[in-house]
Amino acid sequence: MHVVPGLKVLYFGTPVVLISSRNEDGTANLAPMSSAWWLDRFCMLGLGNNALTTANLLREGECVLNLPSSAMADAVDRIALTTGKPDMPDYKAKQGYRYEPDKFAAARLTEQASDLVGPPRVAECPVQLECRVVSAHPFGGHDPDATAFQVEVLRAHVEEGLVIPGTHYVDPFGWDPLIMKFCEFFGGGSSLRPSKLATGWNMPHRAASTAT
Repeated sequence: MHVVPGLKVLYFGTPVVLISSRNEDGTANLAPMSSAWWLDRFCMLGLGNNALTTANLLREGECVLNLPSSAMADAVDRIALTTGKPDMPDYKAKQGYRYEPDKFAAARLTEQASDLVGPPRVAECPVQLECRVVSAHPFGGHDPDATAFQVEVLRAHVEEGLVIPGTHYVDPFGWDPLIMKFCEFFGGGSSLRPSKLATGWNMPHRAASTAT
C-alpha cells in the first residue's frame, strides 16, 4: 500500500560532492553538496543562491568536483554546517551553521593544484573533475532560491587503483562513493551514520539496526 506523506525533502540518494571554487580574494572555498548528476562529459549541479559557492561559480565560471569515498564521511561532516560567508542568513544560524573561512583546514583536507582551472583539487578524493561552467539557470518555483549549473568536465583525475587495467573505465566494484540519503551517509550499501545536517534540518532517524 502506498501513502501520501507530503515529503519535506526528496534526497533519495546521490553521491556526495566536495565542490572547490575560488573566492573573490583568490583563496579556495570548499563545500559539500549532493544535488548532482552526470550525462556524458557534463554535469548538472543544484546550489542555493545564498551559498558562497554559487557566487564563486557565477563570477569565476569554473570549479572542481571532488568525489569522496565512503571512508571520508568524517571529513565531509566537519564542514557540513559551515559557510564561507560571514554574513549568513538567519535560517542558517538557527540550523547551527558557523562561519569558516578556511574549509580545507576545517575538513583536514589538502589542496592540490589543478591542471586546467584555478580552484584546487582535494588530494584525498579518489576522483577529481576539473570543470568549467557552461550555463546557469534559476531553479525552484515562482521565486527561485537556487541555481542549476551545467558544467563541462575538462579533465578527470582518478586514483590509479580504481581504473580497470587497459581501459578508460572505473571499476564499479572498487569504487565506493559516499552517498547521501535524507541526511544519512551510506557507503558499501550500508548506513554509516547521520550527517550533522540531520540535526540542523530536524530530520528523523532510526538506528541502522531497526531498518528493514
